[in-house]
Amino acid sequence: MDILTATARGARERAAREKETREREARERENVERQRALIDTQRAFDGVASRYDRSNAANPILCAMRKRSRDTLDRFLEPGSRVLDLGCGPGTDDVPLGQSGHEITAIDWSPLMVEAARHRVREAGLDEKVRIEHLGIHQLDQLAPDLFDAAYSSFGALNCVPDLPEAARTIADRLRPGGLLVASAIGRVCPWEIALYAARGAWSRARLRFSRHQVAVPLEGRTVWTRYYAPREFARAFRSAGFAVVSLRALGLVTPPPYLEAFAERHPALVGRLQRVDDLVGGWPVLRSWGDHFLIVLRKRR
Repeated sequence: MDILTATARGARERAAREKETREREARERENVERQRALIDTQRAFDGVASRYDRSNAANPILCAMRKRSRDTLDRFLEPGSRVLDLGCGPGTDDVPLGQSGHEITAIDWSPLMVEAARHRVREAGLDEKVRIEHLGIHQLDQLAPDLFDAAYSSFGALNCVPDLPEAARTIADRLRPGGLLVASAIGRVCPWEIALYAARGAWSRARLRFSRHQVAVPLEGRTVWTRYYAPREFARAFRSAGFAVVSLRALGLVTPPPYLEAFAERHPALVGRLQRVDDLVGGWPVLRSWGDHFLIVLRKRR
């Protein structure tokens, strides 16, 4: 009986060690994949940094999206607010925010985007109002201790973080009680995209945004690793960090997505009308969860 008991105990211990080894190896593989995705994404944005602002400024659909995101942020900001820009790119939003009298700390994972943003801030004479740091959102805990009135993230920067719930917690740590996050994130249900690729018979492309894993999105020969979210998934990650949803609306519900820039240039009047429809119905239940992007405002609980 003692021999049988010892044998069984030994088998259980071996099984436990093997399970621990498998779990450790799985975590190591996940970390390697995560680092690879971060480096790929960084290199992709480095590759377009020198022309990113010009190309965005020439895209009427992106400009309309940016205006709606900024208008929403401006509506909630008090004069002289302290704002944390998460994924600032070349600093397109930071200069007007600084010129409005706000104090801005902006971060980006791409060193060449940071260089472009710092140049823009210097040219505008806003060095005392706008501080640009080379940090990814996943490195936010490395930022010097500070509390902000609001955080802002546009055009899907939060879709590129490897762990959204962890990012939500670090963002919460940087906001004062009652502070806001205004974010435009890339959604799952883009009617134009589904219709466009379904019409071409490209079913795998039409279903791309429904993947539960990070997706390799091409950017001028490089790769941006992106995770798509429905608004409820996105909000769930932030609720667990102490946020409550204040408002939600669709961006690009009936308006074509930004990569159909050529269509927008050929049909400006039509796209203008579609944008007005977006503004009319983009906040309606159900419809507000669709669109190329969604614009969500969350408040940290007091």
